[in-house]
Amino acid sequence: MSVQTVLYHRQLGLSDDDVWHMYRTMRLSRLLDDRMWLMNRQGIGHFAVPGHGHEAIAIGYAATLRPGHDWLVPHYRDLAGLIYLGVTPREIMVHYLAKAEDVMSGGRQNFAHWGHPRLRIKTISSPQGPHVPQGVGIAYAIKLHGGDEIVWIGFGDGTSSKGDVHEAMNFAAIHKTPCVFCCENNGYAISVPVSKQMAVENVADRAAGYGMPGIVVDGTNVLEVYAAAKEAVERARAGEGPTFIEAKCERLYPHTSNDDDRHYRSPEEREAAKQRDPIIRFRRYLQEVDLWSEEKEAELEAELLALVEEAIEYAMQRPDPRPEDAARHVYADDAIVGPDGYL
Repeated sequence: MSVQTVLYHRQLGLSDDDVWHMYRTMRLSRLLDDRMWLMNRQGIGHFAVPGHGHEAIAIGYAATLRPGHDWLVPHYRDLAGLIYLGVTPREIMVHYLAKAEDVMSGGRQNFAHWGHPRLRIKTISSPQGPHVPQGVGIAYAIKLHGGDEIVWIGFGDGTSSKGDVHEAMNFAAIHKTPCVFCCENNGYAISVPVSKQMAVENVADRAAGYGMPGIVVDGTNVLEVYAAAKEAVERARAGEGPTFIEAKCERLYPHTSNDDDRHYRSPEEREAAKQRDPIIRFRRYLQEVDLWSEEKEAELEAELLALVEEAIEYAMQRPDPRPEDAARHVYADDAIVGPDGYL
């Protein structure tokens, strides 16, 4: 084991406590995902979007942001990053079970349609792509107002082929908006492989066409993601414009609970993907630098399982949305309609 390997996280400016917190959050995210997948199979949860395999990306970038100050326009598999930035297990489960106090949408959006006003996490919708120019719009407003916030914008490899993304990157590069584009490339747009989506080897190769740096990182290595994200965030905050990061990872579960990836992925391919599980890889690193032990892992798992079970119990007891609130924030409230009937 080389000195460089031992000190890598410290070279990046991360303390031992920092990397343990990163690992802890990855484990909590995975446990929440596991329970929500099971609850869906039990007929309790309506829809599950597993983040298995994406945890290192979400944690890697979230650790570079200022919670509640910077803006996040997330990928729908970014559960680990949301937790790292302050979203609680209770809030996740209340959202998953579509309860009235759901901070994401009041129980009216599908699961993983994230949003959290206090933490400056912008809501996303089922159609993928429109959130990318919206994120650039936030970044442009920040620049116009002279703020020091940055906007992290996440999307998948399939979404990267949408016109919204190209227009957003072009605008951001021209105006040097303070944002970072992150393509979380797990190799599939639902069931369509990358080879049938694009002719380039790397999605990040496209960045040169817009006049911004394009970087490819191993999305299963949390420290590699962190290093690239930190540089891109600092560059954006310094007024040097956007960066495009492509983080290549593995999707360890089907696309959603409505998908069966056995129809388009061989058993050998799915087994090979498991060998790049980001949590297992990070655990090996922590073990190499003497920050992990079986005893610590057992204590951590007991602590996190208790958190997950408490969040589920809490959410199950919360009231459902009221039918009369179905159109709230969709159509204008009477309070803001003028006497002539117009806004």
